[in-house]
Amino acid sequence: MGGDRGAGRERGAAAVEFALVAPLLLLLIFGIISYGVMLSFRQSLSQAAAEGARAAAVAPATPTDADVYGAAAQAARAVENALGDGYACADGVLRKGDSTVGTCVIATPATCTATSCPYQVSLTYDYADHPLVPQLPLVPMPGVLSYTSAAEGNA
Repeated sequence: MGGDRGAGRERGAAAVEFALVAPLLLLLIFGIISYGVMLSFRQSLSQAAAEGARAAAVAPATPTDADVYGAAAQAARAVENALGDGYACADGVLRKGDSTVGTCVIATPATCTATSCPYQVSLTYDYADHPLVPQLPLVPMPGVLSYTSAAEGNA
């Protein structure tokens, strides 16, 4: 009989323990998801910068219409295509829809030598002000995501 009385007292212990552990478990799970989304987007920035630099490097050295076929225009178009989903790269600004979310700097060389014609694309995304998923308390996230890529073009 004494054993039955002790078992009755522990009847709700599992529910109480779960109630204590569940918030920490959920914070861990959503923290992993948040970091996964952020790292995936940073990889997209990396890919977009690399695609932009490559596009600038292979653009015609003397385009007939620099606004359409020039290195900077080709790089901006490649960045936009790589990021997709409403992103625009123009005048040093990275936009998503109508919001300015960062910078998009395309550095084209003023002159090229016979051996070097470097193009560089730098993308910066203000993650603190424009997070892709809601910020969670106690889960530190970076304030800025950035990536720079360079490519040698045809002289």
